Amino acid sequence: MSSPSQQLPPGWAAEWDPTHQRYLFIETATGRTQWEVPTALGDPAPSVSPPPATGTHHGKRRQYAAGQTQAYYGTGDGLSGSSGAYSAAAPQPQPAQLFTPGLAAMENQFQQQQGAPQSGYYGGAAAPAEPEYINAPGFGQAQPASVGALADQFGQMNMGGQKRLQLLTANLLTAPPDPRELHRPPPDICLPQGASISPSQHANADPSYQRSTLNTIPVSSSLLNKSKIPLALIITPYRSLKEGDEPVPLVTDTVIARCRRCRTYINPYVQFIDGGNRWRCCMCNMSNEVPQLFDWDQVRNQPGDRWARAELNSSVVEFVAPTEYMVRPPQPAVYIFLIDVSHAAVQSGMVATATRTILENLDRIPNEDARTKVAIIAFDVSLYFFSLPPGSAESSMLVVSDIDDVFLPKPTDLLINLTESRPALESLLGRLSDMFQDNHTIGSALGPALQAGFKLMAPIGGKIMVLSASIPSLGAGALKNREDPKILGTSKACSPESGLLQAASPFYKTFAIECSRAQVSVDMFLFSASYQDVATLACLPHYTSGQTYFYPAFNASRTEDAIKFAHEFGEVLAMPIMLEAVMRVRASKNLRMSSFHGNFFVRSTDLLAMPAVPQDQSYAIEVQIEDTITAPFVVFQTAVLHTTCYGERRIRVITLALPTTSNLSDIYASADQVALATLFANKAVERSITHKLEDARDALFNKLVEILQAFKSSMTAAGAGASAQLAIAENLKMLPVLVLGLLKNVGIRQSAQIPPDLRAYAQALLTSLPSQLLVPYIYPTFYSLHNMPPECGTVGEHGVIMPPALPLTSERLERHGLFLIEDGQTIFLWIGRDAVPQLVLDVFGLPNYEALRGGKTTLPLLENPFSQRVNAVVQKIREMRRGVYHPHLYIVKEDGEPPLRLWALSCLIQDRADVLPSYQQFISQLRDKANGSSY
Repeated sequence: MSSPSQQLPPGWAAEWDPTHQRYLFIETATGRTQWEVPTALGDPAPSVSPPPATGTHHGKRRQYAAGQTQAYYGTGDGLSGSSGAYSAAAPQPQPAQLFTPGLAAMENQFQQQQGAPQSGYYGGAAAPAEPEYINAPGFGQAQPASVGALADQFGQMNMGGQKRLQLLTANLLTAPPDPRELHRPPPDICLPQGASISPSQHANADPSYQRSTLNTIPVSSSLLNKSKIPLALIITPYRSLKEGDEPVPLVTDTVIARCRRCRTYINPYVQFIDGGNRWRCCMCNMSNEVPQLFDWDQVRNQPGDRWARAELNSSVVEFVAPTEYMVRPPQPAVYIFLIDVSHAAVQSGMVATATRTILENLDRIPNEDARTKVAIIAFDVSLYFFSLPPGSAESSMLVVSDIDDVFLPKPTDLLINLTESRPALESLLGRLSDMFQDNHTIGSALGPALQAGFKLMAPIGGKIMVLSASIPSLGAGALKNREDPKILGTSKACSPESGLLQAASPFYKTFAIECSRAQVSVDMFLFSASYQDVATLACLPHYTSGQTYFYPAFNASRTEDAIKFAHEFGEVLAMPIMLEAVMRVRASKNLRMSSFHGNFFVRSTDLLAMPAVPQDQSYAIEVQIEDTITAPFVVFQTAVLHTTCYGERRIRVITLALPTTSNLSDIYASADQVALATLFANKAVERSITHKLEDARDALFNKLVEILQAFKSSMTAAGAGASAQLAIAENLKMLPVLVLGLLKNVGIRQSAQIPPDLRAYAQALLTSLPSQLLVPYIYPTFYSLHNMPPECGTVGEHGVIMPPALPLTSERLERHGLFLIEDGQTIFLWIGRDAVPQLVLDVFGLPNYEALRGGKTTLPLLENPFSQRVNAVVQKIREMRRGVYHPHLYIVKEDGEPPLRLWALSCLIQDRADVLPSYQQFISQLRDKANGSSY
């Protein structure tokens, strides 16, 4: 049934009234209602005639009535409204889903009134099953509100009908951290009414793909500076899909509508004008032609439904790219494995575990198009190439001892097709470890091995996976042991001169940039039991969009070590990746991307080169306001042009629309504490490398003080004077404890006990983990298991039910209890010295506490309900987050080994540790600083 709103004059909306079985017409500016259909002059017209008949158009371009466009958008394109009237007939027997343009911003309010489910982030209702084909739909309503309630809603709205967030204030001195706060969604995005042309709840980006530190954008840089809150985007463009996640919609018809001026991709925030034949860009306001085939269904070869197109309904969408988006045909996925076979690597069991893992995961390596290529190069002080002829089950080894002038010993059969040479590859992987079993050579020619892999891969591009068990000592990129225990934790260790967190050799950065140009990405798997200079080697993944994985003191004879590496390596091998990728973020007028943080190479001012984008890698991009913003909302759009590992060129587009404000309280009320913590982690790591670790810690503390001072002076009665309270916005009350967690993280904290390799690896994690993994890494999760509710550890509607999280303080530890602490990388099971024998027996299968040994272990699964529940909790922790990581599990006895106890207790960040304050001390320091000399 046609909607009367299709023919309404500007400023009017329609609502179905089920009580009277007819439409109610509402004047949006005043909230005035009437039963008669309004005319263009505002005079009511009798609603007695039936709707006018409409003709069917069979052309490839869907035609739109000019009057509709004017009615929806109020545009002055010289178009006159239609004078047809609608009868108030009853709707068809289906859920009432009337689309009312201009009411999008009221969705939350209507839903609360109607009792409909509400999305905390999107603030929108679910898309209707069968949307009417009209020019500018609003949203579907299951149960229309009453007339009086509608009038109240309009009357309560501020200018433009835009809903505003309410600023609530918390006193940090009396509001202890609540771990549950970190699982709540970011503040709502309250867009102006009619901002989106789509009723879809997916019209704005999910925070797991793209989130902003502010969900309301200040109209000027001076207002932003006054708030002291930095503006930045946190982007995870290639988020993995967990169970229940919706896949990214794919547009396969290669019809891509882009703005002629700013090159923005069409999205739910554009406007259609000129009878639907043109669209106005939401960023630069340029008028653009709608592509000829935009309204044509190429599959059925018939006119299509414009409003069903994914790019108009979803903020995250992927296009199959036409040939003009290709510099060359899509290349096959290529994997080259550089395997250290020196004495240390063989003796640790790394070689045997790595080759067995590759062999077991050959079927999981992306190879849908049967074009994937692989090569294996082993190295110690020489290079070992393997020729794998297709169709043969035998391989031959070619040795290159001249590491100063690396060359490929054979032009063919070194880089082989995975499908064609599978028998020979399987044979080689099965015996590679035995071939070097008696190798007593000490030394590593990693640099020359990288050069050889690059020569082999450069014409195509792909991924080099390095498995190294010792510091590079020969040839290009040779490194020396810089570790000096005497300077750890001192100012010398933090100074640029020592360079312990900087690359020791320019070779690795230079080589990484060459790799980036040739579309080659590098992943590092590092296993050394002694100093390996992770800070230098991590340069390769950093500039080539790869990842670093670190296994200190790896020994495959410990089952736990072998399982962790095999799991993570296997997941990396099976991971679908974006190849030959470039990423650019566009924004509305007067907004500019100013700084970039993450694993990529900045090719031009705003083009990020990423040879192979792994899943769940995060990037932080700071945004600068260049001039006053006059628009009611702004749009950020991230576009990633890439080749899938199945040989298809695609563009992933992520669109985020945010309202603007000139009100300081809106800025504080919309701040996203998780996004801010992610940005702070990236900036702190960068500052520790370019300046000193001490500078990074001071910058974190001072930025928090700035925000608290600005909030106190502008949002509280104390103003610039002293205050006995420490006020902050309710939605930011976990930010101080997140910053404290950063200050106490291995990558940042002051300590003489942290080896440089561990610190460098922690910094690599801080700058690449998505928010879902970063938050527990800086604010671990703490559970009490011995007294958890009976349903915890059992399977509920959404999987295993987890115990309630506790604040991170040792005050919650009990001498008779069993506790779990985890940060996404490590799991600790803390058991008190007075634990009853039955508890120890049920969980560990041992008679009493004295029989229990602390350390790295595998938790037994015993034939009792409590053991099964504890195992279920541990398994859920290992599976519930994105990423490939498989945390080790350690048993920590209350009176056990001091180093292990201190490591576990360091996760309780609300406690005092060494020179680092407790949470209450930290809050007191912040209050004193925020009050300044006047306190």
